[in-house]
Amino acid sequence: MNTLAVALLGLFALGYLVLGGADIGVGMVLPFLGRTSRDRRLVIAAIAPFFLGNEVWLVATAGVLAGAFPPMESSVLHGLYPAVAALLLGWVVRDTGLWLRGRVDARGWRACCDTAITAGSWTVALSWGAILASLIQGSTTQVRTTPSAIATALAVAGLFAVHGMAFAAVRLTGSPRHRARRLCGSSGEATLLAATSAALVVLGLLAGFGLEPAGRTADHASLVFLLPPVLFVTPLLLATQGWVWWTFRHRVTTATYL
Repeated sequence: MNTLAVALLGLFALGYLVLGGADIGVGMVLPFLGRTSRDRRLVIAAIAPFFLGNEVWLVATAGVLAGAFPPMESSVLHGLYPAVAALLLGWVVRDTGLWLRGRVDARGWRACCDTAITAGSWTVALSWGAILASLIQGSTTQVRTTPSAIATALAVAGLFAVHGMAFAAVRLTGSPRHRARRLCGSSGEATLLAATSAALVVLGLLAGFGLEPAGRTADHASLVFLLPPVLFVTPLLLATQGWVWWTFRHRVTTATYL
């Protein structure tokens, strides 16, 4: 049961980093990709069908962490509280900008929402960078602020941005796509997206090794109670995610969302 709990936690956490990292990265580079109001709407439309579904992976990660790894959950949330609080704040600010941007047809309103999307995305990315840097260095009791930890956090945030650029190049058309493709080189956007996805998986695994989750699970009775429902729901989550990605697999040509 311990191994199964670790596998489920890893699946949800790594799934979030790859899937959620794409829409976070797109939000980070929104001002670069969208030079006009129409282009910014096009860029936002590229992530609009996915970002809520991607966040389900984070919610699932938090649920498994709290239920199956209570000692580790307590240690991480309390020890890394400043980074976790910043992450939640950035998440709320970004989603508020996404949801409210199209509610008022005014230039100033849209500019405020675009700022919220970009600032919130950068806050989320930097917060994840601080969390992952601390976990990779084996710290669950405090956010590391050493030069190496800060450099790692900035590198993680940069990886999110490049991941978003690659995803945008895969999804967009027109001038935003041409801007996004500048980082792709001759290898193409699909290759870059695969490379950044692999890098995020490696980072997640390194952070997981630092946590040593196998020795910090709940008691056997709790795992027997918790894991079967999670196992039942997981294929539904995967099927729903696959259906969404298949339905919206085509490139975005018009700003029809948000």
